[in-house]
Amino acid sequence: MATNQEIEEYFVFAKQLALQAGEILKTALNREKVVKIKGDFRDLVTDDDQAIENLLISNLSKKFPDHKFIAEESYNKDEPLELTDAPTWIIDPIDGTVNFVHGFPQCCISIGLAINKEMTLAIIYNPHFNELYTAKKGQGAFLNDKKITVSKTPKLELALLNIEPGLLKVAPKRDIVLGRIEALSRIADGVRNVGSAVLGLAYVAKGTIDGFQIDHLKPWDVAAGILLVREAGGTVIDTKGGVFNVMKANTIAAGTETLALEMSKLINDTDLQTQRRRLKRSS
Repeated sequence: MATNQEIEEYFVFAKQLALQAGEILKTALNREKVVKIKGDFRDLVTDDDQAIENLLISNLSKKFPDHKFIAEESYNKDEPLELTDAPTWIIDPIDGTVNFVHGFPQCCISIGLAINKEMTLAIIYNPHFNELYTAKKGQGAFLNDKKITVSKTPKLELALLNIEPGLLKVAPKRDIVLGRIEALSRIADGVRNVGSAVLGLAYVAKGTIDGFQIDHLKPWDVAAGILLVREAGGTVIDTKGGVFNVMKANTIAAGTETLALEMSKLINDTDLQTQRRRLKRSS
């Protein structure tokens, strides 16, 4: 287990790298970008994603040669994602790439560190708004060095939610996503889409969003954000209501446990109704 001194060393070094990477992100936002499509569902990547990831990994690996990495752009989809007990940096060089490509400033650098499979450090930096979110396990959550806390909204009818409609483009998931959006939107006070999963979690941590729900995420989409939410006093659970697994990131995060569980129950009930309609149509 890492000592407090070692964790502080990891944090200080990674924070400085995040600030350096932020200069790349800030400079690149409004200039022309080289954009490629990876994967099957129009998953965008730019040269800036790769430049930032290279900056982070090359420097972290030199400083801490025994550490491992799980990072979006260097991930080989033909190999299983595995989190071991070794200190592991979980990195999304630009979370919110679609926003970034369009010059929309809701995008950020996300760096998390897991030790013994537990999230230990979180650094989320949006240079466009000068927002640096940080957390260390057991030491609270901060925005620009000021402590932040989640909202105490107990009921869905009073809550502002962050949900993601992007999977409407994926035909096999469309009816499930539509059902969830309709059910949550009908009851919640409001529904928004930030376009960056980890920023959505950061907004839960600072209390401006009450609840967050997105499925089919990768660990780099949420790793730093879930620690931030928990250190700010919030709840993170699996969408089905069980224990959250960062490696299978079906995610509900909320300021209160009661809100998280209400969201989970509504989603599960809605999914069951959708599945029944599927069976009826196919019979």
